[in-house]
Amino acid sequence: MQLSKTEEELMNIIWKQKRAFMKDLLEAYPDPKPATTTIATLLKRMADKGFIAYKSFGRSREYYPLVKKKDYFSKHVNGLIKNFFNNSPGQFASFFAQETNLSKSELEELKKLIDQEIEKK
Repeated sequence: MQLSKTEEELMNIIWKQKRAFMKDLLEAYPDPKPATTTIATLLKRMADKGFIAYKSFGRSREYYPLVKKKDYFSKHVNGLIKNFFNNSPGQFASFFAQETNLSKSELEELKKLIDQEIEKK
């Protein structure tokens, strides 16, 4: 299951804060801040999708993630590779290297990371 753009924005705040009450979430947004009811609706949808849970403290709820950020984005990237690059990580890597205007030093860093992964295999 996927998050909408607004849910993803809120999820990023929750990942960053690890545990947060409604007031903490609202404070993390830049001005103009969304309405409390908007955040509450997003939180309910995200809980229904299994991305977050909460612990009740009286009338307040402390929200926390059930899905790790790395796992979410890994699945996202793998879906992108499958759907847009014929399930070919090589095609994706080629596109990424050519189309993102990486500097020479960034490409060298990427090559270093790839070499490290090759050594692990």
